[in-house]
Amino acid sequence: MAPVKVTMEVGTDGVAVITIFNPPVNALAIPIIAGLKEKWTEATMRNDVKAIVLTGNGGRFSGGFDINVFQKVHATGDTSQMPDVSVDLVVNTMEDGKKPAVAAIEGLALGGGLELALGCHARIAAPQAQLGLPELSLGVMPGFGGTQRLPRLIGLSKAVELMMTSKPIMSEEGKKLGLIDAIVPSSELLKVSRQWALDIAERRKPWMRSLHKTDKIGSLSEAHEILKVAREQVKQTAKNMPQHLACIEVIEEGIIHGGYNGVLKEAKVFKDLVLSDTSKGLVHIFFSQRATSKVPNVTDIGLKPRTVKKVAVIGGGLMGSGIATALALSNTIVILKEINSEFLQKGMKAIEANVSGLVSRKKLPQDKADKALSIVKGALDYSDFKDMDMVIEAVIENVPLKQKIFSEIEKVCPPHCILATNTSTIDLNIIGENTTSKDRIIGAHFFSPAHIMPLLEIVRTEKTSAQAILDLMAVGKTIKKVPVVVGNCTGFAVNRTFFPYSQGAHILVNLGVDVFRIDTQIASFGLPMGPFQLQDLTGYGVAVAVGKEFRSAFSDRTFKSPLIDLLMKSGRNGKNNGKGYYIYEKGSKPRPDFTVLPIIEESRRLTNIMPGGKPISVTDQEIVEMILFPVVNEACRVLDEGIVVRASDLDVTSVLGMSFPSYRGGIVFWADTVGAGHIYRSLKKWSELYGNFFKPSRFLEERATKGIPLSAPSSTSSVSRSRM
Repeated sequence: MAPVKVTMEVGTDGVAVITIFNPPVNALAIPIIAGLKEKWTEATMRNDVKAIVLTGNGGRFSGGFDINVFQKVHATGDTSQMPDVSVDLVVNTMEDGKKPAVAAIEGLALGGGLELALGCHARIAAPQAQLGLPELSLGVMPGFGGTQRLPRLIGLSKAVELMMTSKPIMSEEGKKLGLIDAIVPSSELLKVSRQWALDIAERRKPWMRSLHKTDKIGSLSEAHEILKVAREQVKQTAKNMPQHLACIEVIEEGIIHGGYNGVLKEAKVFKDLVLSDTSKGLVHIFFSQRATSKVPNVTDIGLKPRTVKKVAVIGGGLMGSGIATALALSNTIVILKEINSEFLQKGMKAIEANVSGLVSRKKLPQDKADKALSIVKGALDYSDFKDMDMVIEAVIENVPLKQKIFSEIEKVCPPHCILATNTSTIDLNIIGENTTSKDRIIGAHFFSPAHIMPLLEIVRTEKTSAQAILDLMAVGKTIKKVPVVVGNCTGFAVNRTFFPYSQGAHILVNLGVDVFRIDTQIASFGLPMGPFQLQDLTGYGVAVAVGKEFRSAFSDRTFKSPLIDLLMKSGRNGKNNGKGYYIYEKGSKPRPDFTVLPIIEESRRLTNIMPGGKPISVTDQEIVEMILFPVVNEACRVLDEGIVVRASDLDVTSVLGMSFPSYRGGIVFWADTVGAGHIYRSLKKWSELYGNFFKPSRFLEERATKGIPLSAPSSTSSVSRSRM
């Protein structure tokens, strides 16, 4: 590995070029920060140095502070491991130093990297360099003075927007805003930066300390109004997260009491935020997502992924057209097969609509949209399948139909072709029962809408080859998904873990709890919507089909609610026909439909599970727990059976596939913060009151009794070996 270091070279022109070496993105690890302080101090004291240029090696300035340090702080609770960068290095050594400094930015300057650049007296950038302060996405905020300097350089409104959204801008926009002083070709970057630094030293250019600037802040009343609007917005968009409001308060401190006071408050609040549950959850998800790319006996045995150039998608419905869209957007040639020309036309139009939707939302340039659509071709038979690298079956959840398709594609596709299914619940061994190429059969489970949702659940059977898994992981990354490899069972990892989610909600409703109160509490917890609005959105047909699969596989712990059947009999089909638990009208938000209440009463009469015929009394917290603790319980079974490589894979899939709030760290991480003991005792109590659905699993009971975290690795059982 390349050494982590900071170097300094002094040229004959009297400019000291200080360079950060820490590939791949020159993260500001603790040795780097110490090295910067050392080299800067040396340059300041040397008589042959007139000015300083700061840059990063390998075409990247710096990707920011090394967040491995956050992990260490989270593990120990000791914030003294965080170095004093803001005051000691950026203010005292760099900005208030005796020699002018210019940041020469190429590639990226993000987070702490950009904050170092803000502490310099000018910033010169190469074209298309990324600039941003994304710290809020990790549960903290800029901690090296960024909350104070960015507003002073580009104005308060734009600075607040960049920090609140965590989205980077390009150097070209940075130049327009006043963040960048000049844009020059990469080949000229150091030369121009050196000259600029000398010009400052010799007073030909201004020696500008951004912490002291006030001309772009505006009046106090204007600033107050901008921050008031920002506060209102984040209360809507960042519920349950402390870092956004904390960041606004720190910005305000600097505007009222001056930049240096703002820097001091920023340093204090930053350390508080690092220890928050939100930061722990978001940092955990960040590292967990990285870990998904390591799969034992697949990614560590010297195999290389094969190139997948041509993919056929069978079925042009919602999922099939979404998958085809994702592939085409990544320059993969796609054949979309349907059973008749009417369905094929609908599928092709759906792909066009997906692509034009991205264009209209400015997520995709028109030329790339045209290119994507030009490489999708429709088909009504298998004649184009003879040179396919992969086939993804995406028809309805019908076992005989899927079995028939797999028998057919095995005969017509070349021997290297991967045979994938997008089934969300059906055991792959059943789908591939009538085939002989079981090493090529794999699950490619996308989430709807498939061209937008980031998760790809890769399902392997005992016979799926490591090569097929590796190839599909590579395809997943090519189409900008996060691939997570899981074992084979009904529902796999994601839907299996979450099948108790809607069932728990139906039990609560049949126990007399208000359906809209349930949805409100789950949304307040941080999911995008409650379980009943979600059922309206996905359609009742899906709920019926999936429920049937799970009742068949896990009959000992499923609950059959008559409510969906009753809704369908009354002519309701959720968002599809505008009437479900909610009323859906174009241009307005869903509204609770209180005419559904007599139908719910009928369901309660049929299930007859209310104790003594009276609705149960529950707190808001109990509602959340009675819905999510059974999900944790099923996650424990998934862990016990070795369906996932590691517990954190379930955290990633719950966040990316089920929209579990990322700031809670995923389903298993959250369960560990709540405590296995509390979850176990609650489920045990409810199982005695309301039946087996709540019965704690053996794994949960064992972990709770012994005080072991649910996320702690378990010894590999024989079941685990067979699943993974």
